[in-house]
Amino acid sequence: MTKNIVPVSKIMTRKLVFAHPDDDLRHVTELMKKHGVRHLPVVSGNKLVGMVSRTDILRLSFGDMFDDRSKADDTVFDLLTLDDVMNSNPITVKETDSISEVAKKFTTVEFHSLPVMKGDEVTGIISTTDLIKYLLIVIDGE
Repeated sequence: MTKNIVPVSKIMTRKLVFAHPDDDLRHVTELMKKHGVRHLPVVSGNKLVGMVSRTDILRLSFGDMFDDRSKADDTVFDLLTLDDVMNSNPITVKETDSISEVAKKFTTVEFHSLPVMKGDEVTGIISTTDLIKYLLIVIDGE
């Protein structure tokens, strides 16, 4: 397969952890910590309704969400919902989009992760880290 047409499905993260619209911010934070992820698709049933990132939550925090939260953080977490914090109109890519197409898309958006779709189903996430790892393999000739 020519390197410039390799589909993003070859390098995307398939093991997904999802958030749900009714999840509170403490629960979302715990999901990220527990699973060691920085981005969560937010789904209602099987429908993608948003994306939330560690950065989205850190913007609300006076401390580091992966260390100790302050009382001020708890107050902010009580005042806001996931819907207030998540990107409710995420840009998506298709499993069949080439890695090159997706890399170009990353240069035009402010996100570090995009949901990968097959029809209406979220089947993966592609992150800038996934792309860098792939490029290192290509550069090193492995």
